[in-house]
Amino acid sequence: MASAMFSLVVQIVFFTIWFLSLLCYGFTSHDYSDALEKSIIFFEGQRSGKLPPNQGLTWRGDSGLSDGSGYHVDLVGGYYDAGDNVKFGLPMAFTTTMLAWSVIEFGSSMGSQIDNAKDAVRWGTDYLLKAATATPGTLYVQVGDPNIDHKCWERPEDMDTQRNVYKVTTQNPASDVAAETAAALAAASIIFKESDPSYSDKLLKTAMKVFDFADKYRGSYSDSLNSAVCPFYCSYSGYQDELLWGASWIYRASQNSLYLTYIQSNGRTMGSEDDDYSFSWDDKRAGTKVLLSHEFLTKNTQEFQVYKGHSDNYICSLVPGTSNFQDQYTPGGLLYKASASNLQYVTTTTFLLLAYANYLSANRGVATCGTSTIAPEKLIAQAKKQVDYILGDNPEKMSYMVGFGEKYPQHVHHRGSSVPSVHQHPDRISCNDGFQYLYSSSPNPNVLVGAIVGGPDNKDNFADDRNNYQQSEPTTYINAPFVGALAFFSKNVSPN
Repeated sequence: MASAMFSLVVQIVFFTIWFLSLLCYGFTSHDYSDALEKSIIFFEGQRSGKLPPNQGLTWRGDSGLSDGSGYHVDLVGGYYDAGDNVKFGLPMAFTTTMLAWSVIEFGSSMGSQIDNAKDAVRWGTDYLLKAATATPGTLYVQVGDPNIDHKCWERPEDMDTQRNVYKVTTQNPASDVAAETAAALAAASIIFKESDPSYSDKLLKTAMKVFDFADKYRGSYSDSLNSAVCPFYCSYSGYQDELLWGASWIYRASQNSLYLTYIQSNGRTMGSEDDDYSFSWDDKRAGTKVLLSHEFLTKNTQEFQVYKGHSDNYICSLVPGTSNFQDQYTPGGLLYKASASNLQYVTTTTFLLLAYANYLSANRGVATCGTSTIAPEKLIAQAKKQVDYILGDNPEKMSYMVGFGEKYPQHVHHRGSSVPSVHQHPDRISCNDGFQYLYSSSPNPNVLVGAIVGGPDNKDNFADDRNNYQQSEPTTYINAPFVGALAFFSKNVSPN
């Protein structure tokens, strides 16, 4: 009798501990709101140019104040893409598009963070407007030579490397980066339509002009700029996907029938019938299909019914147990696409799951996977697993968002964060002198709040090592779609 009672007590204790361990990562609405705020603050750490009085990350200072001056053009502002000091146009434009889409879909859930989110979008579009309008027939697509920049480890405030400016023209076209710029401007025009109609109008009109440039003078910027963008941001998918993506955003923003006709006429040759299973700064096909499915599911635009079917194929590929399932997950449940910066694919995928769930719900629809169907609630649950994993519900018990939770990366691959700030160390730290901080075992002195790093490997292992840029480097395009996902869960906490 005593042994049976002892066994019962042991079982109760075991299950109590097990249950409490589950509760440890039962994130609340407040947790998601906190993460949302931090995910937006991160963009302040990536700012280039003259910082505003309300700058939140106060360890940063002004930088790149003469960008473009050697070429008689004003290219001050914008974002550094990651842990370096280069302003790459393609990932910056995609970042801006995804930030705007986050506000469009989930802005109503952002609460007090809505203005900060719109400020983050505007910091990108103000720069993109300069890049698109400074010189007729020209789009400025990059500031800084990455091959030179990467030979230095210095904070942006100390930059003394040559700030080369790269442009594309009618003779050296770049339909991919131009169409992505058009997408960013068009998407942003939607969120400023009511609060700043004149700015919104300027964004949309410029988007149309840049798109015409992209469509009329076709070519890839990888071919035009070569080693200035490759292997860093080569356009591996070509430019057709960006043309369809850009046209789709202009149609969404303007409802101009010319763009509807363009999508109908060119969709097939631009990848509308390709079932692609990745969405990133390079490949827009999956995102375009989900975006266009919105027109069918919420407005019953019959011309876009085909995109609902292709969106279903993409969504079904993500859900274990369906006939279309083909993605890989780590033992801990993280979507796994690539060894370097894998979380960029996780955040974009999570965003599409939630956006598509919204569209389906508006039409009381489901995703069709062969002979089975998936309700929007299952897509939300799938997305929540990825969000929670990033925030700390994973085998490492590590939050991959800097500054969130008790345990997060301390050795982030980021120049500004790892080198003492200009406020703590006013004297200049030169290009080569900065490498002592890259190789230091000490934590970064400046917390890059809200930054999401590249993330763990396919076995859920993570090396908190500044030299391991594949896992420890944050990027703007990892964070941008996550802003939308966090906004959703801050107001819609649902069970796993």
